[in-house]
Amino acid sequence: MSTPIVNKVAESGLLSLDLTQLIDNTPIVLFDIKQYLFMELILKEKDFRAALLTEDLTIYQDKIVGIYCSVDVIIPMWANMLIASALQPFAKAIYFGDENKVREQLLLEAIYALNKEDYIDQRVVVKGCGETPIGESAYVAITNKLRPVVKSIMYGEPCSTVPVYKKK
Repeated sequence: MSTPIVNKVAESGLLSLDLTQLIDNTPIVLFDIKQYLFMELILKEKDFRAALLTEDLTIYQDKIVGIYCSVDVIIPMWANMLIASALQPFAKAIYFGDENKVREQLLLEAIYALNKEDYIDQRVVVKGCGETPIGESAYVAITNKLRPVVKSIMYGEPCSTVPVYKKK
């Protein structure tokens, strides 16, 4: 007679939180300021404003847009504001940064939107070491979000965790 297999992790009462499940995989369209630079060095306000007015911005309709510059130049702050203002009637969402930065911002927003009530007095394991890389900012954000309400926070896999916080 064999002994039944017991899932000790399932019986432990640990709540596993996989941050990769919060990742928004919606395609991101990038708006590269490089194309508006004079000699890839400077942005001329008058020319830039005129170019934005003639640009077909409907290609950004209902898209997540990242504003960035693919060359290393100083872009005045007003330029990003002008682009955001021009894109706002079309884009689903607008962020500053390349695709990685935009994805990071989307993940942070998803973390901020989590309902703390779902985690009250829970023992939470924040999964780590997965195939999809998660930036440090997400781990800091989830710790800040959960610490006020949980019994404990651990990092890793339910079978092998690193204690991060335990309510006293």
